[in-house]
Amino acid sequence: MQLTTDQLEQFDREGYLFLPDVFTETESALLNREAQRVFAMDRKEVVREKDGKTARTAFAAQHYNEGFRRLGRHPRLLEPVKQILDGDVYMHQYKVNAKAAFNGDVWQWHQDYGTWSRDDLMPEARAMNIALFLEDVTEFNGALMFIPRSHKGGVIDAGHDVQTTSYPLWTIDDETITRLVDEGGIVSPKGRAGSVIMFHSNLVHGSPSNMSPYDRTIVYLSLCHVNNHIRQYKRPEWVAERDFTPLESLPDDCLLTMENAAAE
Repeated sequence: MQLTTDQLEQFDREGYLFLPDVFTETESALLNREAQRVFAMDRKEVVREKDGKTARTAFAAQHYNEGFRRLGRHPRLLEPVKQILDGDVYMHQYKVNAKAAFNGDVWQWHQDYGTWSRDDLMPEARAMNIALFLEDVTEFNGALMFIPRSHKGGVIDAGHDVQTTSYPLWTIDDETITRLVDEGGIVSPKGRAGSVIMFHSNLVHGSPSNMSPYDRTIVYLSLCHVNNHIRQYKRPEWVAERDFTPLESLPDDCLLTMENAAAE
């Protein structure tokens, strides 16, 4: 999958792209089943909400789940990121984020590269996220929110919030968010399972809690140019990967061949 000139220009200008229906209903359903299996595991990589039971995020699922291993090398995700970053990429971070019905907590306003720079000493913002909806994302179940063009200002001052949720985050203060929203507004891409969002690692984003009876699960591949790999290793390897080997794409039907093999 290659991006058009207009799409590349939009990504540069706004900091994100929303691409509906990149994956089929069958592919999305397969991965959602695998996500539920992962969330049920008793592993250190599966972080729970403050209630100690509800899954919040599962790190590094490509290392212990075949479906997510294949997704991490899927050409529909890797190729457009390589196009934007202009070269080979490695997997800096892999997350399957649950926003469980009724219990899925907030992700505060933040920039991802701010964390990667402070905690991992990633040299430049030559890294980005590509996110796949595994369930329909609506206005009710905790959709992501972005502040367009907020990536243009570089890394913004942030404080380390270790109290609001079960997962510590470098968060941006209310005054700064108000200013950025006055300048760029807020967008919240929503769509069917199988839709994809690509966004710049400096784009300010967050998501509200999920008060609805509908789960919202999204997979995030955080991909970095191989020449821009991290220089500090204070976080666990399953949070910030240390294998900088360039990722090679699998065949486009790699998820379907897994489904077919399971049926045999």
